[in-house]
Amino acid sequence: MLKINVRGENVEVTPAMREYVEKKLEKLNKYFNDGSTPVAHVNLKTYPTKGTKVEVTIPLSYVTLRAEELNDDMYAGIDLVIDKLERQIRKFKTKVNRKTRDSGGIKAISLDDVDGDFSADLFDDVDEDAKDAEQNIVRTKRLSLKPMDAQEAILQMEMLGHEFFIFEDSETNGASIVYKRNDGKYGLLETNE
Repeated sequence: MLKINVRGENVEVTPAMREYVEKKLEKLNKYFNDGSTPVAHVNLKTYPTKGTKVEVTIPLSYVTLRAEELNDDMYAGIDLVIDKLERQIRKFKTKVNRKTRDSGGIKAISLDDVDGDFSADLFDDVDEDAKDAEQNIVRTKRLSLKPMDAQEAILQMEMLGHEFFIFEDSETNGASIVYKRNDGKYGLLETNE
């Protein structure tokens, strides 16, 4: 059963808004097994000129589902974010099943098989005082590298909507980076041992 944590920035989260978010996110329960307890972190923001922004992050053991939407209407933004998350889950399941089939696996893997235990966020935000940094570092992120292959790292990068992704290569145990090139293809940076 999906646990939901709703937070507002520059907006008070009313009971009606909370109920709407919970009702919409309940649609995703069908993708998780009964034994797991994933947590959906929902952040609702309002801007004076841009309207509203809805962000939802669901960290799992093998993938972090994340979607955000800017919209003039908060409720429409919530609907669009849920649709994006469902597409991500279907895409992930398809890629995992295709990878298993291609590698000679006997059975297809469902999302229930890979969501397993809840793991902490991949990235923990740490506030840094910009005055103390000579190079004007305004934000620092700490991450825990998870062992995976390059294809899994590309999938994770796409799910997060990032241009690059750092991971521990499961074959070499070294840190590696996959990145999206300007031509739409992917690059891989490996460390020397």
